[in-house]
Amino acid sequence: MSIADRIARGVKATLGADVARLAAKGAIILLLTRVFLDPDEYGLVFLAIAVFSIAAVVGSLGIPKSTGKFLAEYREKDDAQVRHVVRISALSLAVVVGVVCVAFFLLSDWIANVYDEPALAPLLAIGTAFVLAKVAYVYVRISFQGFGRVPLSAATTAVSSVGQLGFIVLFLSLGFGTVGAVGGYVAGYALGVAFGAVFIGRLLREYPAAESAEPGLARRILEYSVPLTASQGGNLLYKRIDTLLIGFFLTPLAVGFYELAKQISEFVIAPANSLGFTVAPTFGEHKSGAQLERAARVYEQSFEYILLLYLPAVAGIVLLARPGVVFVFGEAYGGAVPILQVFSAFVLFQALDKITNDSLDYLGRAKERAIGKGVTGTLNFGLNLALIPTIGAVGAAISTAVCFGLMVTYNVYLIDRELPLDRLRMLKSIVAVSAVTGGMTAAVYVTEPFVDGLVTLIGAVVVGVLVWAALSIAGGLLDVDEVRSHI
Repeated sequence: MSIADRIARGVKATLGADVARLAAKGAIILLLTRVFLDPDEYGLVFLAIAVFSIAAVVGSLGIPKSTGKFLAEYREKDDAQVRHVVRISALSLAVVVGVVCVAFFLLSDWIANVYDEPALAPLLAIGTAFVLAKVAYVYVRISFQGFGRVPLSAATTAVSSVGQLGFIVLFLSLGFGTVGAVGGYVAGYALGVAFGAVFIGRLLREYPAAESAEPGLARRILEYSVPLTASQGGNLLYKRIDTLLIGFFLTPLAVGFYELAKQISEFVIAPANSLGFTVAPTFGEHKSGAQLERAARVYEQSFEYILLLYLPAVAGIVLLARPGVVFVFGEAYGGAVPILQVFSAFVLFQALDKITNDSLDYLGRAKERAIGKGVTGTLNFGLNLALIPTIGAVGAAISTAVCFGLMVTYNVYLIDRELPLDRLRMLKSIVAVSAVTGGMTAAVYVTEPFVDGLVTLIGAVVVGVLVWAALSIAGGLLDVDEVRSHI
């Protein structure tokens, strides 16, 4: 199977899983916002999840991604070590997450007191279960990526997501409220872990086993996890610290608005997530085989596709944010509109990051990436401290978008240093996509005043997509036959 076909297959599998995940997540959000919880309770649930996410990063210490890197490497050069990679990493992860879960349990009352939110205490009581399930779930998914079995990773995601929907509905229907919502997430992650563990066991039986691990293997796995931990910590400064600070300085209601805007942006990221998750391991394989030219072409093509999808998406979000939020989630969530409009820039940067971030890990540039993410993440933390008390949750969105943009620019620079990129081709792509975006924006701007409900909102989106497709095909950016061949 060619690299192009393998990437297309992986993208379709991951995108299919993301469709299932996002459909389940969308159903969860709609049920939480419109049926089961009020805006304050909704914000409280995701404030708790933000706290759990901090512990989950500490509890993994970059071991899952380090595992994926070494699995991809040893599959190519010495497959008899694959079982040892899994054994060493799984045992190391179990020790680390066990220690973190005990510490989190002991600190849960103190955390509730810091936020002065009595309703947060019962949610923190089940936080250890959330951390354990989430860390194991991430390990399983990334291991499949390292094995080159993206469809299995996609299936694990789908099983977990659908499970979360089912358990959340069950627990909330039984009257467990916010505790039931968090418990549903825990049960869904656990279901995904159980599903994935079965297939990891089957995969391991396909590989021969050396009598002993390669000298220094455990040390190298753990050493490589260190910069990954720093990088994930920097990522956390973008994705969770803002929510924690909004909860500290403002109210759960403000957290609810902010989280809803962020979750909507995550829906838009699904195609980029699928492409990035599939493409990343191929860079490590190309580097191992000294095929840097080929890796560069893969990145350039991915860069063009991401721009073509997401630059117009930014314009669409800005224009249709208000009717979208009001008609889908209700007037009570109108406070999320300006936050979502600012987040549109973050969507573009995050899409570019999806094809750049993990790729640097597989190219062996995790340390440099970690430094960049740590510096810009610290800047983001400082800006949040300055902007949230003065201009509210919108300030957090501005800080996130600006600092994330700086980080992505640095990461693209690292890719350019590692691969022989054709900068002229990439510049031409930017100019061409900008022209397409201008035409699509004009079409949506004309239709936006006529949006007065869900039907007309969908109509405006369809008009934008049709104009985008027509201009993309006419400009040679979109090859219909090529797209059809990969469907």
